[in-house]
Amino acid sequence: MPEVPTGAPEMSRKRIAEPGPLPQQVHERKKACWGILTSQGSWADRSPLHEAASQGRLLGLRTLLAQGYHTNIVTIDHVTPLHEACLSGHVACVRALINAGANVNAATIDGVTPLYNCCASGSVGCVELLLQNGAHTHTPHTHFPSALHEACKRGNSQCVESLLSHGADPDYEVSHLGTPLYMSCLHRHTACSKILLHSGANVNVGRGGDSPLHATVRQDSADQVSVLLDYGANVNIRDSNDQRPVELAPAGGKTQQLLLTFEGCPRSLYQLCRLQIRNLIGRSRLKLLPLLPLPTLLTDYLEHI
Repeated sequence: MPEVPTGAPEMSRKRIAEPGPLPQQVHERKKACWGILTSQGSWADRSPLHEAASQGRLLGLRTLLAQGYHTNIVTIDHVTPLHEACLSGHVACVRALINAGANVNAATIDGVTPLYNCCASGSVGCVELLLQNGAHTHTPHTHFPSALHEACKRGNSQCVESLLSHGADPDYEVSHLGTPLYMSCLHRHTACSKILLHSGANVNVGRGGDSPLHATVRQDSADQVSVLLDYGANVNIRDSNDQRPVELAPAGGKTQQLLLTFEGCPRSLYQLCRLQIRNLIGRSRLKLLPLLPLPTLLTDYLEHI
């Protein structure tokens, strides 16, 4: 069996795969992301298996595994070849590594999992593979990064849908990030916000005293403000500075006009009834709405379609 070098530092959370770069460009980009670690020779400590997984060289990866390279070989930062394949969105390599016994829940010293890397790269195919093979949707430590938060930050709505369909908690809070909904609002990803709210995410829980509506108003995103209001956002909620959302809206902007109009003409009975019924049904049972013996019109009304 060949002598297998032991690991090297890796900053998997901070590298995002981009389509089509040449190998030399990839190498230079990685070195630029590492900074001082490169000068310490850390690049040389990565195994050939890490390289094959990162570059999507399936035949080379299979050859290395056949030669005796361990599937779960790690760098000094505990980055595995599976982390690399997921970060670059190489579905075939991910499948080969899993079939060879890769740990789908391996975590780096920063708590980054392969699933997190999939959500960073936006590879829903890799996400599905990991979830089907036992990947956990959340880490046991609340200060570690969450795959769902990363998907919402990047605007990878298909990854968000996949995670939620496999039981991810739409209200899962990370102490320094808040809720996934807050993250999607902070980065103006309305599609992700709609998916979370449709799944029953709490529209008024953000980060500390800051609500999703506060975050959205600061971004002056009128479309997202409209979505939050439609799902019951509280316009009178105050942040840690005792300010209401309307007080944070840019003067004369669409967001301010929308909030002022809403305050002058509150929710209709139609909206209030839907919100109340959904609250009574409960988040965990919302997915069962299509199974109820109800007219399609009523089901669509309750599902917010």
